[in-house]
Amino acid sequence: MLSGQPIIILKENVERNRGKEAQRSNITAAKAIAGAVRTTLGPRGMDKMLVGSTGDIVITNDGATILGEIAVQHPGAKMVIEVAMAQDDEVGDGTTTAVIIVGALMEQAEIMLEQGIHPTVIAEGYRLGMNKSLDILNSLSHKVDPTDRKTLLKIADTAITGKSIECVKEKLDAIIVDAVMAVAEKTGTKYLVDEDDVMIKKQKGKSMDDAELIRGVVIDKIRVHDGMPRKIAKAKVAMLSTPLEITKTQVKAKIKISNADQIAAFSEQERETLKKLSDAIVNSGANVLLCQKGIADSVQFYLAKSGILAIEDIPEADMKYAARALHATILNKAESLTSKDLGIAELVEEDNDVNLTRISGCKNPKTITILLRGTSDYILDELERAVVDGTRVVMDAMEDGTYVVGGGAVETELLMKVRDYAATMGGRVQIAIEAYAGAFESIPRALAENSGFNPIDKLVELKNVHSKGKKNAGLNVYNGKIVDMLAEGVIEPLRSKRQSIQSASETAVMLIRVDDMMITQSRPGAMPPGMM
Repeated sequence: MLSGQPIIILKENVERNRGKEAQRSNITAAKAIAGAVRTTLGPRGMDKMLVGSTGDIVITNDGATILGEIAVQHPGAKMVIEVAMAQDDEVGDGTTTAVIIVGALMEQAEIMLEQGIHPTVIAEGYRLGMNKSLDILNSLSHKVDPTDRKTLLKIADTAITGKSIECVKEKLDAIIVDAVMAVAEKTGTKYLVDEDDVMIKKQKGKSMDDAELIRGVVIDKIRVHDGMPRKIAKAKVAMLSTPLEITKTQVKAKIKISNADQIAAFSEQERETLKKLSDAIVNSGANVLLCQKGIADSVQFYLAKSGILAIEDIPEADMKYAARALHATILNKAESLTSKDLGIAELVEEDNDVNLTRISGCKNPKTITILLRGTSDYILDELERAVVDGTRVVMDAMEDGTYVVGGGAVETELLMKVRDYAATMGGRVQIAIEAYAGAFESIPRALAENSGFNPIDKLVELKNVHSKGKKNAGLNVYNGKIVDMLAEGVIEPLRSKRQSIQSASETAVMLIRVDDMMITQSRPGAMPPGMM
């Protein structure tokens, strides 16, 4: 301390922003990120074209994908993007909603800071508003039976609607719901679903409408020998993780051969060893072999002669999927193979058009495959994003057994109820809670704007209808009418809405409380550590 003034010594390459400058910087960054995805919200939202440094093109309106592709330097902007990534990891949908709410909360905070309201008061009001919102949200939720296929189809449909592959959404809805229901496991009164149990495979060349659900697995490999059958009905599948060939020794070794008889004996012994490997597979009763490693030519010949379809060099991940689907055991030794280790499938068939093999008709498979088709990589990638989103929301609804309505209905109800709650509070924190409630306007406003309607008119209509007790009333983005979203079937998991509100609020509170930013800049020309 010198004359009452603190002395802070920082490195030359540290940039420092303090007070209002730091707050303004974070607010601007959050608003910019929210503005980047705002126009993609809703069924009539626009798409973004993202071009990477290598020239790769991504066309999508998926918030997580957009924010994951763009590069930002500002720490506040990175925190907002982290909200979207956390939303995507935890729920799989609602990323755009979460980011828009963060932007709206920071915009409201900017107004209050200009009015002289302290950041601590704003943070307290936001926390109280968040807790009240989550309580109200629970009261707005509806129960769903995890086996109610009709309702689950509506949930999947809501997640897919608005994407560029919407023309095939009805078929995708059915595929998604059937896939999730097939792998869901009941534990007591609840259902648990592992997203890794739904494998998504993409195949280029056919139309989007040719997507299909396979109760088994698809392997991007074909038979190793032309003499093998292309199709096996009532398949009994053996699975090996070891190579079916003569492997090299772990140490260097030399064999001295002095005459032709020794060469013949050596070759005969090698053939006999390989013959025993193929005989072990044949004797187990298997008519299909999946091998994680290579298969020697002579073994291929013996297997083909016995009418066995064999596939080699299968990736470990695909082997594990296949084992769970077939209820088979992956063995390290062919000699240990028995009939009990074999998996059962109705059909194993090589595709005529592309290099892949389908294993279908598995009984009670623990994994299931969705095969997507498209004419280009862009379409296939967007199809995959849509299916992933749909799959995740159906899983969430099955596990939690709850959902809420969409179309801005929940946000409008929260807006009005939280404002009523703010009126019961005293002091400046009441202003912060009212501002928190006002942030929910951003969702129905964005829906109206993106659909070509006047946002002010639609907000007034929504508030008017909700004031009459119609809590499920939302905006029909196609005709602009305020309708019952529950009757329209526009529904989404409670988990998605809850996560978006909670993560957005917590991030906004964290950013509002920052009044000093010290950013270490990399010095141009500085040598990396250890380089002299």
